[in-house]
Amino acid sequence: MSDKQIQYIETPSGRLAYRVDGSPDAEPLLLIQRFRGVIDQWDPEFVEKLAAHRRVIRFDSAGVGRSEGDAPPTVTATAEIALEFLDALKIDVIDVFGWSLGGYVGQAMALRSPARVRRLVIAGSGPGGVTDGAKRHPRVNEIALKESIDDEDYLFLFFADSETSRAAGRAYLARVAAENDGPATKMPSVMNQLKAIVNWTNGGDAARPRLKELSMPILVANGVTDVMVPTYGSFVISQEAPNAKLVLYPDSGHGFLFQHIEDFTQEVLAFLSA
Repeated sequence: MSDKQIQYIETPSGRLAYRVDGSPDAEPLLLIQRFRGVIDQWDPEFVEKLAAHRRVIRFDSAGVGRSEGDAPPTVTATAEIALEFLDALKIDVIDVFGWSLGGYVGQAMALRSPARVRRLVIAGSGPGGVTDGAKRHPRVNEIALKESIDDEDYLFLFFADSETSRAAGRAYLARVAAENDGPATKMPSVMNQLKAIVNWTNGGDAARPRLKELSMPILVANGVTDVMVPTYGSFVISQEAPNAKLVLYPDSGHGFLFQHIEDFTQEVLAFLSA
């Protein structure tokens, strides 16, 4: 991937980098990335399948990857940056797909500006403020603070502890490595993102108390063994948001969307076009 395919746009939070795939005449779909993730770390096969039917927009939020500014220490403030980005692109209404931290941001966007989010996909994520159910694996926090995350870390974080899932994980890592030539997110922004995640998880600005306000159609999906954002959180959203559908994938974890690409992209596209 070259910088020629990356575009930039000015926002109140600084100049943000973004990329658009698919027909300019197709309905737009905004992808919101995970903790530490940048534009180039979306699985190219996953994006390609979505972009065959949608105008897929992915961006680096403030302080992330190629974008200017600083990553804020709350999910709510990060959602405001995403809304500023849509303002700059002059997009009033859009479908939103958030993975992991991006799922938190998507919920916060929908609560802040429900008329702008037509349909919402929440993948490998949760509503925050969930005190019951399984807890995240203790090793997750150790890896999150590392300056550099290696392939074995990613396999543990994103895939199930089975040979089939780990094989899918290695294929995912190879596809991303072939595309990813951009800068990583700098550690000050990583630390602020981590503060945002902790605040959300502990109920600070969590969506959990307000899930009933999310009246737009929502697709919630995860792998059955998510060590990062426990799958129980996906179930909570499906129970408390009034128009939510839950899909769980076997033998997979946080990165289920890149293990079950064919099935999940078909599910997403059918949901968005319903």
